[in-house]
Amino acid sequence: MTNPTGLPEETTDGKARVAALACLRFDDVTPTAVVEFVSGGRCLIVGDEQRALEAARRLGPGLPCVIAVPSGGTPRTSVVEGIDVVRGGQPVVRGALGDFRVSLAGSGDGRDLGALLAPPVERFDLVLDLGSPRLLSQAMPPLGYYAPGPDESALEAVLATLPDMRGSFEKPKFFAYDPDICAHGRSGKRGCARCIDACPAEAIVSIGERIQVNPYLCQGGGACATACPTGAITYTYPPAADLLALLRGALRAYADAAGSRPVLLFYDESSRESVFGPLAAMPERILPVPVEEVGSVGMDAWLVGLAYGAEGVIILTSDRTPPQVVEAAQDQLVTARAILAGMGYDEGCLQLVNADQTSAALEALAGLPVGPPRRPATFAAPADKRGRLRGALEHLHGQAPAPRRSVELPASAPFGEVRVNTQACTLCMGCVSVCPTHALQDGRGLPQLNFREWSCVQCGLCERACPESAITLNARLLYEVEERERPRLLHEEQPVCCISCGKPFATQSMLDVLNRKLADHWMFQTEEARRRMLMCEDCRVRNMFSAEGGKSR
Repeated sequence: MTNPTGLPEETTDGKARVAALACLRFDDVTPTAVVEFVSGGRCLIVGDEQRALEAARRLGPGLPCVIAVPSGGTPRTSVVEGIDVVRGGQPVVRGALGDFRVSLAGSGDGRDLGALLAPPVERFDLVLDLGSPRLLSQAMPPLGYYAPGPDESALEAVLATLPDMRGSFEKPKFFAYDPDICAHGRSGKRGCARCIDACPAEAIVSIGERIQVNPYLCQGGGACATACPTGAITYTYPPAADLLALLRGALRAYADAAGSRPVLLFYDESSRESVFGPLAAMPERILPVPVEEVGSVGMDAWLVGLAYGAEGVIILTSDRTPPQVVEAAQDQLVTARAILAGMGYDEGCLQLVNADQTSAALEALAGLPVGPPRRPATFAAPADKRGRLRGALEHLHGQAPAPRRSVELPASAPFGEVRVNTQACTLCMGCVSVCPTHALQDGRGLPQLNFREWSCVQCGLCERACPESAITLNARLLYEVEERERPRLLHEEQPVCCISCGKPFATQSMLDVLNRKLADHWMFQTEEARRRMLMCEDCRVRNMFSAEGGKSR
């Protein structure tokens, strides 16, 4: 078999690696939708006037340019060498390739920059930002925005690229979103915001109880999907289940070729040169797996990879990896290592390595621990994240060297229990109404609060919604499948029956709370009004109308 990777194959493991990597054919994965951009080439250059004019001259008439020179003064427009120049105000840029909108902060009414031109310009296709600091702070800025800063060599590269940025362009739609299982908010309460915090492109915003992802700003960082506890937002380039199917085939091919103790190394374009350059001397049991962005491969994929027979998993970053992506990976790494340690595995089998720190990276790749042999799992990775985690955990726990009943996890972990102070809980079911995963459920007509631990993602909505502050969260993982899947009773009371019709309608603790809160209210100062508190809703309304009718007569 030929070796197109160029990586060493001096050992049996190296030859098995060639067979494994030949199975990674990404042309067979589920296709994703595309996002289309249309650019006419109109370019806004922001920065020092003389440097901006020189850039506009070099771009030539093929790219119509407008220059914005920031200052604290009132915006003024003039024409220099046939180029519109707007001096004054501070440009505020929003949008992406083909649809940048620019307003001027500090210009009184914050009017659009394009409205100052004759004829007016509604939008710009490209933005060349020569200032320092740059106008947009995203780690992954939008397509069509270039910020070389004072670096002349970087400016040269941008000026060579800009003339090609006219016409129609497509990029993958990297994500899919299911609002029905999103834990961002319910009933006016804010819950999970992991995807917003993790997005290096600032493409995700809150719209009340849901999030909204701008597909034109999204650059496929993937950390949103790996950080999402429910799987409401998923990565689609490729879908996780397709990637894991390829890995299962690659690991099987590695084993069939007599390879031993394989390690998966996920890398993206930012570290590709290192993988096939300075790091090519890595142990031959390490299988480099190319992905669009390393942030798109999270804890579920790591654990499934271990279940499929990998001895370890390495996430290879670089100095160019957005800090939000690295932070999200580190957060998941802490949780995943704690889960493995709770089963007796060496938590060092999961590593986050920076490829640009060559010596430390080679040392980490050579020093991965060797654990006891495991039988590879054969299950097909399901489409849903919790399903993948369930399959991996069950398989790994079944072969664990030193399994425990449970393990405590960091507070950010998406696993855990809900604890209820039964002395404070009134069974109002406010927590049930906001739970996005139905981990909390009522008693189906009985005054009970039930809980299914595996469904809980520790989003905190129930804790925030509880009017009595009776709920606290405890991040942990129960390893026993039946125990974490089986609903358990958190609190129950005997129902109070309506004194008029006999129908159960409340609990004594709820009535006690209402009586305390309404003790000084003017509507509940008579014995008759207090007696209505002991009636169900229907009987209470009938009693009130009957009393009003008697007064009118």
